[in-house]
Amino acid sequence: MEGFDIHQILRRLPHRYPFLLVDRILQIEIGKSLRAAKNVTMNEPHFQGHFPDFPVMPGVLIIESLAQAAAILAFVSEDKYGENAAVYFAGIDKARFRKPVTPGDQLILSAEVARRKSGLWQMETVATVDGTEVASALLMATLREREA
Repeated sequence: MEGFDIHQILRRLPHRYPFLLVDRILQIEIGKSLRAAKNVTMNEPHFQGHFPDFPVMPGVLIIESLAQAAAILAFVSEDKYGENAAVYFAGIDKARFRKPVTPGDQLILSAEVARRKSGLWQMETVATVDGTEVASALLMATLREREA
């Protein structure tokens, strides 16, 4: 399946600036995998303090970018609740950071379903910059109906 733009992402994720960390979905294979892009720019608020003389994207935000990409894959793969669905982060294992991410980089976020059982999604995720792996993690999420 062809990817989709920011407007389609906004319909699926509740996140908004400055916490929306996926700019475009490049490719989706429903129930299997997803590739997305996050453009890292100097005007992001965390760079004011992390670190002013050598801006580095915090690892936790790289993991959050991967989690948002994985959430979109779960959301489009499981149509159980329709537009009233919410994907909740359930756990993380094997998080690794291999190289700093700095303004001007484009993160390519990949998520692949490793396991799906009883409403719990387990996804292998990898973030790359220019083809070099910068971070990876095994993420768990669950899809639930949004509460009013």
